[in-house]
Order: sequence, then C-alpha cells, then structure tokens
Amino acid sequence: MQTFRNPDPGQWPALQQRPLAERNAAVLARAGEIFDDVARRGDEALRQYAAQLDGAPGLASLRVSAEELAAGAAQVPAALQAAIRQAIRNITAFHAAQRPAAVEAEVETMPGVRCWRRSVAVPRVGLYVPGGSAPLFSTLLMLGIPAKLAGCREVVLCTPPGRGTGTIAPAILFAAQELGLTTIIKAGGAQAVAALTVGTASVPAVDKIFGPGNRYVTAAKQLAAQRGVAIDMPAGPSEVLVIADASANPAFVAADLLSQAEHGPDSQVVLLTDSEAILTGVVAELERQLPQLPRADVARQALAESRAILLPDVATMLAFSNQYAPEHLILAVAEPEGLAADIYNAGSVFMGHLTPEAVGDYASGTNHTLPTGGYARAYSGVSLDSFYKKITFQQLAPAGLLALAPVVEPMAEAEGLRAHAHAVALRREHLAGEAPRPKVEQ
Repeated sequence: MQTFRNPDPGQWPALQQRPLAERNAAVLARAGEIFDDVARRGDEALRQYAAQLDGAPGLASLRVSAEELAAGAAQVPAALQAAIRQAIRNITAFHAAQRPAAVEAEVETMPGVRCWRRSVAVPRVGLYVPGGSAPLFSTLLMLGIPAKLAGCREVVLCTPPGRGTGTIAPAILFAAQELGLTTIIKAGGAQAVAALTVGTASVPAVDKIFGPGNRYVTAAKQLAAQRGVAIDMPAGPSEVLVIADASANPAFVAADLLSQAEHGPDSQVVLLTDSEAILTGVVAELERQLPQLPRADVARQALAESRAILLPDVATMLAFSNQYAPEHLILAVAEPEGLAADIYNAGSVFMGHLTPEAVGDYASGTNHTLPTGGYARAYSGVSLDSFYKKITFQQLAPAGLLALAPVVEPMAEAEGLRAHAHAVALRREHLAGEAPRPKVEQ
C-alpha cells in the first residue's frame, strides 16, 4: 500500500482518486460498441461474446434448462447448502421488515381534496450476478430475495458461463433454485446488460437492472439508463475504508483490507488511523497475510492503488471518510457508537472490532449491493424499496374542485398555460350551473 502521513486537506482529492478513473471514457465507448452490437445481432452477439470474453464457445442454448438447473444445484455440498439457507433466512428477515404499506395513509390537503400513494412492484427486473473469476452466488441472494419479497412479476438472472465449460457455477444454480428463479441466462459483462435492456430471442427485456460488476458493466448500466431502463445505482469495483484507532487489532484490519482487495485488481482499500503503531502494524500484517491467499496476485494489484494514511485525530478521519464516501466503512475503534452519528456518506457501516465487512457480504442480513466510486454521497444501497415504485393518486369532490379552482386558475394563467386554467374553469362553471365556454379563448 501507498503510505502517507498527515497529508494536507488540499491533497485529499488526489488521495481519494479511484483506480483507473482516467480510462472511464474508453470503457464507456467500448461498452457502447457492445451495446449496439447486441441490439443489432441479439443472441448471435451474446454467443460470440461468450466465446471471446468468457472462454465459453459453442453454447447450444443461452438459457439454463430445468435439467441443468437441478443437476448443477445438486453438486453443492451439504454444508454450503445449509450455509446458503441460513443466509437466506437472515437476509429475508432484514428485508421483509422493510415492506411498505400497500396504500399509504390518505391525506386531505384541502376539504374535498384527497391524495395518497400506492407501492407497486417493478414488473420486470434483471439481476446481474458476476461470475467470472469468482462466481458471486451471494449477490444473487442480495438481489433475488428482495425481488421475490416485492412481488416482481418477472425476474431474469444473467450470469457469465464458466470458462471452458459453458456452465453456471453450481452455487449460483442452487441459490436460484432455493429462490424459485427459473429464467437464467448464460451471459455476462456489458453484453448481458445490453440484452436485458433491448431484449433478444432468449433474453426478455426488463424495466430495471440490478447488480454490481466491473467497469464495463457499470458503463453498460449507464447506457441502459439512457435508453429508459432504470438501474439500481452505479455499482462498480468494490472498495472499503477502515477507520482504526489505537485499540484496533492490526491482523483484523489487514484481513478486512485484503477481503476487499481480492475482489479484483481495480478494487481499492483505504486505511485511516491516528496511530503510528497501527499504521506500521497493519502494513506488516498485509505483507504476512497476502502470500497465503489463493488470489494473492489479484489482491496485490489492488493494493498498489490503495492507501494507508496517518491522520491527527478521529474528527479528521471522519472528515476524510465522508469526503471519500466509501462503499464499505469499518469503524475499528473502541467506541464506534460515538462516531456513527457523524457519518453521512457511506454505503454500509460495520461497527467495532468484531464486525468484519465479510459478514455483510454474506449473511448478517443487510444488502451488499452498494454504491461505489463516491456515489454513496447521493445513492443508497439496494433494499426492498429498490424493487418498488410509488404511484400517486388524487380525487376531488365538488367542494375540493371549488376550493382548488381559485388557486390553480391564476397560477396556470400566470405561466401562460391557458388550457390548464380552462380545464379547471369548465368544471367550476359546471358545478356552479353556468353554461361552459365553448372553446379556449385566444
């Protein structure tokens, strides 16, 4: 990791720069090419990209058959099956508690003017589950559970086929089976997002796309939004920021940093501490633990773009963190509750020495699909509410129309929107028994 001691606040923006940000334009251009190709050639393009990018040539079908789903799910060891089922129970409990009222409380804004809202599930959703170097079946739980709880009518799962096999990871298939998901597409990357947006012979078009991914997936989701398909948030390469005081355990902190670094070479981890001993101790622990990891090469690349920063006090660390707006924030401090109220930019927060970020990734119950790249300044992580839209309703009684008319008519006239005023005036005159004006005055 790059190490810095007491940098001036003027240097913070440079230290908060995410890896490879300068290549975003090129990534967006390439994602656009893939998007246009899928829109033009459909399934043929998806098969070509599966061969070129995923190493899965010759896919007979882009859809997972019922037989393939059952056979793949059956390969999951019993211990992992039990772990996934427990995670499902925890995630379900947390998200079920978020259920909104089907119809919110009605409000009478004026006598005879009633307004209310109704929660409606997004009808068709697409779930993107990364499955390249590390098949993230946990992401399927984080997306599929709230989709089912919300009552989405159609749920389409896209995940990359395995290199050399053309099959989906058994754990992903088992999770899908447990959640009752049957529309499973062998497609990954920007091409999967494009297919969910425009639709192909094998892939239904959806109304909203969920799921994290690499820079190309994030860029493709931005393109999907431009074409009128909603997205959950900009969720790209994973990141964590750890605030550690002198009470922290350097081995714990190093393990937390490595747990994010191993996601991918463009992940980023940041350590903030006010203790020189913790700074040097964590760096030493990183060097000790890193060689033990199966994905050490990936983590080493991520660490090259990561930072360990010594700052004078907790207040300064919080200021840096809020400016950085991390996806994951770990408070490895003696009294985390005292800091929580001052956090206003973070995707998900992990409190104290015994709460590693890994528990949120899998099974504590909270959702791990979170805003990255600084988007936590304005976006929330996925929740049950992400799968709903709110429709407003209003109904006027005669007294309501007569009460609102003298409000709406002059406002519409002042904006030069005569037809708006006329639509109200016609009804007002009708209620008053006057003959309606035959046409809008010029």
